Amino acid sequence: MKLFNRRRPTFARRSKQEIPSGLWTKCDSCGQLIYNKALEENLRVCPKCDSHLPLSAPQRARVLIDEGTFEEWDADLFPVDPLGFGLPTPYAQKVVEEQRACGMTDACLTGRGRLEGREVVLGITDSRFMMGSMGSVVGERLTRAIERATAAHLPLVIVSGSGGGARMQEGMLSLMQMAKTASALMRFDAQGGLFISILTHPTMAGVLASFASLGDLILAEPKALIGFTGPRVIEQTIRQKLPEGFQRAEFLLSHGLIDLIVHRRQLKATVARFINYLSETRSGQ
Repeated sequence: MKLFNRRRPTFARRSKQEIPSGLWTKCDSCGQLIYNKALEENLRVCPKCDSHLPLSAPQRARVLIDEGTFEEWDADLFPVDPLGFGLPTPYAQKVVEEQRACGMTDACLTGRGRLEGREVVLGITDSRFMMGSMGSVVGERLTRAIERATAAHLPLVIVSGSGGGARMQEGMLSLMQMAKTASALMRFDAQGGLFISILTHPTMAGVLASFASLGDLILAEPKALIGFTGPRVIEQTIRQKLPEGFQRAEFLLSHGLIDLIVHRRQLKATVARFINYLSETRSGQ
C-alpha cells in the first residue's frame, strides 16, 4: 500500500502586492526615507538632518506668495533653436523632452503677487529644466519682470536655483542674457528699486555672475552650493585641496559674499520683514 507521494505539492502563488510608486523620497544627505506627504508639509526639508531638498518653481512661488494672488507673466514665450544645434541631442528635441518631464516651457517662472499683503514682482529659475541654464527665454522673462518692477515701483525678488550657467545650445545668444539682465537691474537700481536675491542649491556659473549676485540684499538657503565653477573643477585646475565647505552658503557668509542664511520655513516672513523695513527707509530718504 502506497503511503507517500513523491511528487512535490504545488501551491497557488500569491500575486505580489505592489507598493505604489511616488510615496517616499530618499534624502540625498542622510539617506532617510521620508513619506512624501509629510515632506511636502515640511516644505521639502528633511525632518532628520534638516537638508533642504529641491523645490520646483511653482512650489517656490507657493512658499513665498500669498495664496491666490500670483499672476504669471510671459508664459507664451517658448525657446527656439536658432543655431540648429544637433549634438549630442538635437536642441529642439531636448526642449520638448524637458518640457514633458517638468511641465514648464523653460527654466524660469515670473509674475506678480502679494507677499504677506505687499505687492512684489517675483522671478524663479528652476534646475529641473536643463539644470536651470539661462537661455534667451529665461533672460527675456527676467528682463521683462525687472522692467515691469521698475515701471510699477515694486520690490523685486528673484529666487535662483540654476546649476547650468549659459545654455550652450543657444551660443552667444545665451551669453547675452547675462548682460541684458544686469543692465535691466542697473536701470531698476537707478530708479531706487529694491532687489532681494535668494540663492538656493545650486546657484552657479552665468546666473551667479549676472543677476543673482546683484541684489541689494542677498539671502541663501542653508548648505546651498554657490559659485561660478564647481569645487571639483577648481581643485583639478589649481591642484590644491579646497577648504572644508568651500562654496557652501555658510562659507560664503563668513567671507562676505552673502548677507544672511535663512531657513526655508522662515524665508517668507524674513523677506517680508526686509521689504517692509527697506521700503520705509528708502521712502523716508
